[in-house]
Amino acid sequence: MSIACCCPVLECVYCLACARWAWQKCLYTAGHESEHWGLATVEEFEPVPRLCRLILAVYEDDLHNPLWAPPGGYGINPDWVFLRRNDQETEGRAPPYMIYLDHENADIVFAVRGLNLAKESDYAVLLDNKLGQTKFDGGYVHNGLLKAAEWVFDAECEVLRELLKKNPSYTLTFAGHSLGAGLVALLVMVAVQNRSKLGITERNRFRCYTIAPARCMSLNLAVRYADVINSVVLQDDFLPRTTTALEDVFKSLFCLPCLLCLMCLKDTCTMEEKMLKDPRRLYAPGRLYHIVERRPCRLR
Repeated sequence: MSIACCCPVLECVYCLACARWAWQKCLYTAGHESEHWGLATVEEFEPVPRLCRLILAVYEDDLHNPLWAPPGGYGINPDWVFLRRNDQETEGRAPPYMIYLDHENADIVFAVRGLNLAKESDYAVLLDNKLGQTKFDGGYVHNGLLKAAEWVFDAECEVLRELLKKNPSYTLTFAGHSLGAGLVALLVMVAVQNRSKLGITERNRFRCYTIAPARCMSLNLAVRYADVINSVVLQDDFLPRTTTALEDVFKSLFCLPCLLCLMCLKDTCTMEEKMLKDPRRLYAPGRLYHIVERRPCRLR
């Protein structure tokens, strides 16, 4: 206990941080963060539900006989799945993924699954990072996710090149959730930087949709790639917002509440201008779409 002038300073600051957290959760809705944003058009958001179903389909072993299909099914033709890679084939370097030829929408979709809590290799990708460890295209990125993205690009570059050559009017869309979202965000950046290897000259043929992405790139990169990367955040989702390094989160699962309280305390006492000036600080990638549905004083 620290006491100065008969006032327990440390305890008061700690209570302030906890009170701030309680206020945000009970009275402050996440909608306040985006209340001055423009509304997304139907055309802008149209691909999102379709791509979410494609990402979910990666979890299935047999798409002809799905076990976990959502209501209405996945909305895809299993015969249009061109390629699939499982954990064994990726050798733990990246989560499983598939390439789907969406002939109805003239799109080649590269869909990547999210974090598997039972796979140690998935954690290894997330934990492989330190603040300011890796530079890319004039900014900073998550080291482990960049290595995974570069491995995937090298492994599938020729496949994608042939598909784009056979379908010259198709767009190339990368989509992922959680861990997969961070991977595809960096994968599309690698692809844009190496588009000559794919036989593409137009930047606008690339698209990327990340669902609940981890913070994986510095602010300058997030802004520069906003024409390509679109991130979808639901309400006050934890992962795109946490300022805590991912390696600290997953190494501290047994004392996560303590870690989050300390980070809340730190953010309470740090000016936003100072945080924005740190070029190494990572952010959610690209252009953000914020889905808001919870009301004040309600859990949902």
